[in-house]
Amino acid sequence: MSIATRSSAEAMPAFSATDHALMARALRLAERGAYTTQPNPMVGCVIAQGDEVVGEGWHQKKGGPHAEVFALQAAGERAKDATAYVTLEPCSHTGSTPPCADALIKAGISRVVAAMRDPNPQVDGSGFAKLQAAGIAVESGLMEKQAREQNRGFLSRVERGRPWLRVKLASSVDGRSAMASGDSKWISGEASRHDVQHWRARSGAILTGAGTVLTDDPHLTVRLGDDTAFVPPLRVVLDPGLATVARGHVREGDAPTLYLHAPDAKPARDMHAEHVAVPVEGGRFDLAAVLRLLGERGVNEAQVEAGATLAGAFLAAGLVDELLLYVAPVMLGERARPLFEGLHIDAMTERLRMRIVESRRIGDDVRVLLRPEPAA
Repeated sequence: MSIATRSSAEAMPAFSATDHALMARALRLAERGAYTTQPNPMVGCVIAQGDEVVGEGWHQKKGGPHAEVFALQAAGERAKDATAYVTLEPCSHTGSTPPCADALIKAGISRVVAAMRDPNPQVDGSGFAKLQAAGIAVESGLMEKQAREQNRGFLSRVERGRPWLRVKLASSVDGRSAMASGDSKWISGEASRHDVQHWRARSGAILTGAGTVLTDDPHLTVRLGDDTAFVPPLRVVLDPGLATVARGHVREGDAPTLYLHAPDAKPARDMHAEHVAVPVEGGRFDLAAVLRLLGERGVNEAQVEAGATLAGAFLAAGLVDELLLYVAPVMLGERARPLFEGLHIDAMTERLRMRIVESRRIGDDVRVLLRPEPAA
C-alpha cells in the first residue's frame, strides 16, 4: 500500500478546506519552537474530529516530547478515530523519546495528514510505513512548500550536509556598510538592532571574522530583553592566526565560542574556548569546509555578521542562501566601504541576481530579505 502524496497541482484539490486550515494551524504551532528545538526540526501537530480541534502541540525543545505527544495528551480519549495533522512525518525510531508513530497507533488515530516526508535517514518514510501497516490512512504533501520553508535549516543540514547560511548586513542608502576606518556603529536604528536578535535566536551559530572582532568588538549574543527561551548560538570566529583569542567580548558570557584557525596556527592552552583547524586554500579559509564542520555539529542555520571581506567571500563561493539587509535612510559617501568585497564583476552579464523574498519597515529602516537567483 503506497502513501498518498498530494503535492501535485492535479491532486491538491483532494485536500479539503478543513485540511488546509488545520495544517496551517499546525505550522503556526511549529514556529513556536524556532528558538529552542535546534538541532531538531520545528514540528507542530493538530488532532481533530472533523473540523473540531481536540488536541494540539508542538516540539518545544531538544530531548523533550515531540509535537504528537503533546497533542495526544491534550486530546485524551478523543484521539480515537481522529485525524492528526503533522508538519513532518512522525518518527519511527527511538531517540531521546519513543517513536511518535507508535504513540499515534496506540491512541487509535485513523488518519494522518503530513506536510512532508522526513529526509532524516533514521525516518525517511519508515514512519509512514509503520502507520500504514497499522491500518492508518496516510496522506502527505499538504502545504509542503510552507513546511520546507519553515525547516529550511534542518533540511539543509540533512540534505546538503551544511547549515542554511544567512548573511546579515546593515547598509546606507548608497550601499555602504562601514566608514573607511571600519567604523559601522550604528548605521541601522535601534528597532533594527532589536529585530536582528530574533534572527540570532533562531540561528545555531553566528559567524564573524577576526577583523570584525578587532574593529567592532561584538558580543554576538542574543539579547531579547524578555523571558523568551532560546538556545544560545555558537559564536564562531574565523581567525587564521588566532590574533583575537586574548581579547574581545566574544569570549565572554554563557554562549560557547569556537575559533577556527589555519592548520599551522598554534593555539594557546588557556584560550577558554574551543579551537579547530580548518583547511586554508590560497591564504583563504575553505568556507565550504567551515560549513560542513558546522553541519556535523548539528547547526541548522548559521548567520554571518562580518565585514565586506568575509561576507563577499561567502557570496563569491556560492554559499549564501539568503541576505538579511537593513537599509538605513543615511548616506555614507564614496569613501565608505561597500557591502561586499572580492566579487570581481566586470560585465553586466556577470551580475548576481537576487530575489526579494520580503520587504518590511523596521523603525526608520527597511529590512529586505533576499535570496540569490540560480545562474541562467
